[in-house]
Amino acid sequence: MHAILEIAGKQFKVIENRYLYTPKLESKNNGEIEFDKVLLFKDKEGKIEIGSPVVKGIKVTGKVLETFKDKKVIVFKKKRRKGYKKSQGHRQSISKVLIEKITKE
Repeated sequence: MHAILEIAGKQFKVIENRYLYTPKLESKNNGEIEFDKVLLFKDKEGKIEIGSPVVKGIKVTGKVLETFKDKKVIVFKKKRRKGYKKSQGHRQSISKVLIEKITKE
């Protein structure tokens, strides 16, 4: 059983008891988080439900294990023969989420 979620404007394929790395998520109670924007759902028998835009009655629950910074991305700009060079770095905050269960109501 797996699903495709929309989190922070991006799509992620999730499977039960697997880890997911997403943009930084805020969790309220002990890291528990619930996703309700399910775009596609596939059950154990192979039946696929596609939402327009979301599938109703599907809940994905997970637990935010940690939040950390990703590897540094270097942004370098240059204009030839003008003497212009600019270098800048950026580290995105990401969250590690354990997908606990996918339920159909």
